[in-house]
Amino acid sequence: MANAIRSLKNRIGQDGRDAKNDAVRSAVHQHKHLSKQGILERAFTFAFRGLVYAQIWEDPAVDMEALAITPDSHVVTIASGGCNMMSYLTANPRAITAVDLNTAHIALNKLKLVAARHLPDYAAFHRFFAQANSRQNVAAYRTYIRPHLDEATLAYWEGRDMIGRRRIGGFARNVYKRGLLGNFIGVAHLLARLNGVNPKVLLSAQSVEEQRAIFDRDFAPFFDKGFIKWITDQPASLFGLGIPPAQYEALAGDEKMAVVLRERLEKLACDFDIKDNYFAWQAFGRGYGQGPSAPLPPYLQRAHYDEIVARAERIEVRHTNFTDYLRTCADASRDRYILLDAQDWMTDEQLTDLWREITRTAKPGARVLFRTAGAPTILPGRVPDAILGQWDYRAAESLDYTRRDRSSIYGGVHLYVLR
Repeated sequence: MANAIRSLKNRIGQDGRDAKNDAVRSAVHQHKHLSKQGILERAFTFAFRGLVYAQIWEDPAVDMEALAITPDSHVVTIASGGCNMMSYLTANPRAITAVDLNTAHIALNKLKLVAARHLPDYAAFHRFFAQANSRQNVAAYRTYIRPHLDEATLAYWEGRDMIGRRRIGGFARNVYKRGLLGNFIGVAHLLARLNGVNPKVLLSAQSVEEQRAIFDRDFAPFFDKGFIKWITDQPASLFGLGIPPAQYEALAGDEKMAVVLRERLEKLACDFDIKDNYFAWQAFGRGYGQGPSAPLPPYLQRAHYDEIVARAERIEVRHTNFTDYLRTCADASRDRYILLDAQDWMTDEQLTDLWREITRTAKPGARVLFRTAGAPTILPGRVPDAILGQWDYRAAESLDYTRRDRSSIYGGVHLYVLR
């Protein structure tokens, strides 16, 4: 077994990793190599090779309301950290196809599926993904999960990251501190502490009013500091959020980035009760809260455990581009599409290609949900009217979903429905 794993890891490292990253490069690289934007795009691609999100940052409660999933729905989604893919099972769809270009995300999604099907009980499942900081998780992995993993997923989790840590060991030492986003949040915590602010103080608030008072006192002044303004003006500073250079420009708009980040953090800290917002716990506490009343994603809640286990086999995970996957699908065969914020990366040609395939494969009444760094929908004027004209943009509903998205990091949540 050890020799087989070593052989597979070497093969992936020598002739697979760069080839599998071609799709990421084609999605991100839009400028010449030696231009300023071209250098930034290639730096982002390099950073994006490993784990980016240990937890997905889109609110599944908003998603499921907007998507109106039914028992005959076939959902197609970008996988990312896999939380929402799993949570959609609570809406009882017929099938879910999760696609992603990032091999680490594919490995994480497949790990979650195998864990749901083979860990012995809810306590073990909760400990593995909600606590994610126990040596018992590594023992459970070896006993219950490892025997059921495919070769590529096994090679990933048995392998080591760029600083030599065994990847599966992340579940013994808080996996949510790992990956690009985990490292970004860690650096943000360090900078805050160096300036006399402990981000965890927000988690002690007993009311939304107290959350507001803490934010105004401790966090808001942080964004007025010259160093913070300077560092957030550098596009590379937000690579840890999974934001490529093209999306950085859309996020900033006409404002300074420090102003935009302050507004998004203010929404996260102040607009939702901390007792109900697990995104805030991840941002300010670097993990999920513990105890029976701690907020959790739907797939980790005890009330949904039996549904997750029974329905996990309905999910298919594919390492492919969203548009390329749709090309393999029959006409009028899918009806729920979740694009996350991927369209912010795309050229007009790529957007048109994507929406042509969505429209071809969509059943009547199909729904498409996506997010944008800026507030407006990005499609008008970029996707031909002959395609986009077949869809209704639900503007009022989209504004409401944006307001209620607890992750708070996006400028817009957008819903389109096929006429």
